[in-house]
Amino acid sequence: MSRLRALVHGRVQGVGFRAATRAHLALLGLDGTATNLPDGTVEVVASGPADALDRLAAWLEDGTTPGRVTWVDVTRRHDG
Repeated sequence: MSRLRALVHGRVQGVGFRAATRAHLALLGLDGTATNLPDGTVEVVASGPADALDRLAAWLEDGTTPGRVTWVDVTRRHDG
């Protein structure tokens, strides 16, 4: 099992980004959350198989999410 934490920067609050991210987490079979932070970023925390986390990270950066992502800071940890 692996874990990913992503801080998503850009215009990502008030545009449906969190709801779309939660739907994408479910689609990939991941457990996780998407939370607005006071600085305007969204924190995405997810756990599951590494390949699904790779797909999540790619989706966060590919420009098809709601809003406008300018950059994503991703950290990962493998538990096991």
